[in-house]
Amino acid sequence: MPRNRNTFSSLAAWRRRVLARAVQGGWRWVQEAGSVTAEHPGKLSFRRLGAGTRLAFPQGTVFGERWIEIGECCIVAEQVTLTAGMLPGLDLGAETVLTLGDGVVLGRGSHVIADAKVSIGSDTYCGPYVYITSTNHSYDDPDEPVGRQWPRSEPVTIGPGCWLGTGAVILPGARIGRNVVVAAGAVVRGEVPDHSVVAGAPARVVRSWDPEKGWQPPLRTPPPVPIPDHVTSEQLAALAQWEAEQSRQGVSGLS
Repeated sequence: MPRNRNTFSSLAAWRRRVLARAVQGGWRWVQEAGSVTAEHPGKLSFRRLGAGTRLAFPQGTVFGERWIEIGECCIVAEQVTLTAGMLPGLDLGAETVLTLGDGVVLGRGSHVIADAKVSIGSDTYCGPYVYITSTNHSYDDPDEPVGRQWPRSEPVTIGPGCWLGTGAVILPGARIGRNVVVAAGAVVRGEVPDHSVVAGAPARVVRSWDPEKGWQPPLRTPPPVPIPDHVTSEQLAALAQWEAEQSRQGVSGLS
């Protein structure tokens, strides 16, 4: 009898592994088929969708595509919301409302809500669940529910080369300069100068670049080790592929 139990246990484990691989393989196929690119835009008709850009599947809420321009080689992760206008079906005029420059990365679950103009500069990276909006609720009338009062809108500009940490919130009217770091969970409004680090709610400058003194206050961690000159892009790609394969094997081994 113990031998039979072991046999049934081994068979159940084998079936579980086969089922897990089938489900994972099927999901990868669905993700690939459901992703949005310039060659395969599906039902999303953006004003511009640059070459090499991909919107991962499943997408979040997307509407007002006629007023959205997305540059080349952008990465838009799963469940990212991109909207132009307060609701679908509005005529927003002739000009673009939401612009993503080349090489922009939007992390999983991020939201970009553009009722007024929103511009995100090239090579700006956003961590997961970043919230960027040009519209905020108003509460002028103390007797009327806040959700029923007409909101206020102001344009938002984010310069090139920025990094927005996980859960950062960019409020209407924000003007963020070039190569700015926004700490995780920061709430940004107003103007942020180039080459600075902001943190907190509301966010304030906690570190900035001085051409003569460098970063002030000085950085507390050593600089990253640069990639040796003799390493080629092909070798880096092969290393990334090998690491991904090792990761997949580790996951399969736990199934």
